[in-house]
Amino acid sequence: MLMKPKHATASDRLSGEKAFRGISSKSSGKRGFTGFPPRLFPTPRFCRMPRFCRIPRFFTMSRSFGMPVLFLMVLLCFTVLSCSGRNPETADSLTPEETISTETDSTVTASAQTSPAETVSAEASERPSGSGEGSSSSENEEVSTASDIPTEADSSSEAATSAEPETASDGTSSETPGPDIPICPPLPYLEGLEIPEWTGTPYTALNGNFPFFETSDLKPESYEIYYALDDLGRCTLADAVVGRDLQPTEKRGDISLIRPTGWHTDKYSFVNGQNLYNRCHLIAYYLTAENANERNLVTGTRYMNEDGMNSFENLVGDYVKETGNHVRYRVTPVFTGENLICDGLIVEGWSIEDEGDDICFCVFCYNLQPGVHIDYLTGDNYAENGEETLPSQTSAADFPTTEEDIIGDYVLNKNSHRFHLPSCDGAVSMSKKNREEYSGSRNALILDGYKPCPRCNP
Repeated sequence: MLMKPKHATASDRLSGEKAFRGISSKSSGKRGFTGFPPRLFPTPRFCRMPRFCRIPRFFTMSRSFGMPVLFLMVLLCFTVLSCSGRNPETADSLTPEETISTETDSTVTASAQTSPAETVSAEASERPSGSGEGSSSSENEEVSTASDIPTEADSSSEAATSAEPETASDGTSSETPGPDIPICPPLPYLEGLEIPEWTGTPYTALNGNFPFFETSDLKPESYEIYYALDDLGRCTLADAVVGRDLQPTEKRGDISLIRPTGWHTDKYSFVNGQNLYNRCHLIAYYLTAENANERNLVTGTRYMNEDGMNSFENLVGDYVKETGNHVRYRVTPVFTGENLICDGLIVEGWSIEDEGDDICFCVFCYNLQPGVHIDYLTGDNYAENGEETLPSQTSAADFPTTEEDIIGDYVLNKNSHRFHLPSCDGAVSMSKKNREEYSGSRNALILDGYKPCPRCNP
């Protein structure tokens, strides 16, 4: 009886393999088991390879059977993973942060399907009632109830509350600005500011004639900002970096429909142009081409507008136009209490490219008129020498823009306060310093103290 060898030689394995496949070891050309009996050399359970990577013969014995089964097993794995809601290609490559985000999203989705009242009830039932050592609650811990959950009515009331005027840092409420209207920030340089008494000059220097704002981080980039009115409708602040790109390219328009706080149309014969008050631009039209903007117009005397503001506006405008440089220009109206008429304007200027070599000033322009007493609370006024005001006591509303009024283009003489037609000889020969082009209502010009030229009769 033949015994099964423990180990077969290489030649024996070859002969046994041929016999297993039905090939004669004697090369007879006939098929059949003519070699060694196959039972003496059975095919081992595992292929001859290292133990740690042996593969069952199940997958190697037949391509027509093992590979399809392997494919079906892989397909089954993909099917199971897809049914569980995970992407098989990226499930194993998720980072810890992505895994946490996925778990959080699933938690939020599950909690969104539960009503707030049910959530509160479940939390209250799960919370331990005792206060012993094993309890996580304390005596001072507040337990949320269904009444604490905001309802639709509460949301609407909160929306109504948020629509109310905001409160400024000083405790006074301000208007609700639109999305493009910034609220005026706190102005620390106004706290404790002492304005010198008027000594006969239209303006006086403040802070050593150096601007209050920081000059080290200024950039030569043009901008203009007109901050929201306060709760009394008063102007608060106008700030700009003036450049050539902001200066006007067309004639100034009509501003007669703007009525700043404290506005009156009182006239006196001894006032240049007769009108006591002007609509004063915080930042002049010559600098930023800002025309009828209520956040840029205050009620100012003819004295402040012409003798105080005009010189600094021309200084900055001419410098920018000639050099192409930029100037930081800021104007702050100063009000006392709830007065509708400002005491004056703080005007600051600083040339950026040359670091203040050409333009550097900080002045206060007095809003007063020599010979006229002004009630700054209301704007009422009277002549100090007892002279009565001229009979023309009208307002801008008395001169509406209708067919009876004339809308046209005029040339203004800021020195003589006459207006001309553009073709008038007086307009052609007018000096550039006194010349200003205007497009708008003729009646508004007369209301502002301008007189028509007797030659061209505009």
